[in-house]
Amino acid sequence: MTLIWRLYNGSSMFAIFGAGGFGRELVRPAREMLGERSGELVFVADAPQEPVLDVPVLTPDRLTAEDDVVIAIGNSAARKAVASRLAARPGRLIARTALIGPGAEIGEGAVFCDYTMVTASARIGAHFQCNIYSYVAHDCEIGDFVTFAPRVCCNGRVHIGDGAYIGTGAVLRDGTREKPLIIGENAVIGMGAVVTRDVPAGVTVIGNPARPLERKG
Repeated sequence: MTLIWRLYNGSSMFAIFGAGGFGRELVRPAREMLGERSGELVFVADAPQEPVLDVPVLTPDRLTAEDDVVIAIGNSAARKAVASRLAARPGRLIARTALIGPGAEIGEGAVFCDYTMVTASARIGAHFQCNIYSYVAHDCEIGDFVTFAPRVCCNGRVHIGDGAYIGTGAVLRDGTREKPLIIGENAVIGMGAVVTRDVPAGVTVIGNPARPLERKG
């Protein structure tokens, strides 16, 4: 991970991979970030398309190592697969209304939407997605390709493994220095869940308090 801020430096194109709903939500914050260079904003999609929201749509072969890209795909595994095949370097998109506190480390490819926050001294891995009104509190450690849906409350000293998905409105209670709250790799936290204890890798939890989802059949 690298220290914040390496935002877009204006060297070439800034690309958003995926022109679906989440990708379209990123157009305005991307234009604000790019400022006068907003004309170099592009979408990238595997199939040719007409412009979306007046933004050109290119195919992946048009990207080069001099371009920056963020991936607007909520599924962690799909985002990882796309990242592995793109020639462009991972950029970062941090909305103007996002707040990044002191001592935060932000990995490449991260996206912070409007009204998101990192309070202080958090370490965040590559290709993290932090959707609107979500926050990461002090001393959290978040792995690569983690997804926060809107309004996630991630309180202090929570450790989240690679590929985890945290659903809309979920609340993760704070851990301690001696015992952080652990969310395992590829775990799924359901919408509105209140997580008060560790979640093992690959497990889906729902409810208040959150408990493993029982699968029938």
